[in-house]
Amino acid sequence: MLKSVVRAVGAAVRLSSAAPSAARALPLSYPALRSSGSATIRPFTRSLWMLNNNGASSGYRPKLLSSKVLNPSVSCGCGGLHTEGDKAFGEFLSDEIKEEKKIQKNKSLPKMSGGWELEMNGTEAKLTKQLSGEKITVTFNVNNSIPPNFEEEVEQGQQQKSPEDEPEIVSSPNFVIEVTKQGAKHSLVFDCHFPEDEMSHGEGEEESDIFAIREVSFQPEGDSDWKETSYTLNTDSLDWALYDHMMDFLADRGVDNTFADELTELSTAIEHKEYIKFLEDLQGFVNCK
Repeated sequence: MLKSVVRAVGAAVRLSSAAPSAARALPLSYPALRSSGSATIRPFTRSLWMLNNNGASSGYRPKLLSSKVLNPSVSCGCGGLHTEGDKAFGEFLSDEIKEEKKIQKNKSLPKMSGGWELEMNGTEAKLTKQLSGEKITVTFNVNNSIPPNFEEEVEQGQQQKSPEDEPEIVSSPNFVIEVTKQGAKHSLVFDCHFPEDEMSHGEGEEESDIFAIREVSFQPEGDSDWKETSYTLNTDSLDWALYDHMMDFLADRGVDNTFADELTELSTAIEHKEYIKFLEDLQGFVNCK
């Protein structure tokens, strides 16, 4: 009974903070903020200027644009332009890559418990498992999965913190769950996300859900696009008892709080790996290598 009441309060929180949904493709990739929980996280270091002697501690921040015109150097034969600015940019990227690799907590992607198989396609991850004739697929994309609040705190000119006190980056992506039964023409699809405000619970109280269902719909099996012509049930105004049964339906198939914690850990590792790869590609492009 207490579990149902907790979820009923959760439904009210979602109703008060709901925002209108827009046309989208599976999976959704709008950012959502939640506390780190047990997920593997890393210190916020997306701007190396914070860490050097000329950074925030001295009140100086490098300018993105400069009025000083730098004369291009001789081309190396790759057909690209090379300037002193390019050289400085390349050196900065080299330091940034070293710093990110130094704090990288997962050299290899963490494993998901529960028999899930991982398939990667760039920044998109797909988790799949078979369960008593059913196929459960969870899809998410790490793009735009980092909450913007971290950068906003830095932009507001807050006092420089020690590395231990720096905010930690956690990737909390929206994710889509697709449940398919043998012989069925349609799959039951759940559009889920991590709410911005988690419901707190005191010691001894039952743990609340750390993820929420936003929408539910029947969609053609294996179709990558969400059909807007299919009826979509928005949970903002849903009866709490029905919502409670839907969450239990997912939990019976291995999608529960433990799964959600492991998903954020996996997503954080993937996002960081892709970020480092992007920096390396950017360095190679700037240096024409």
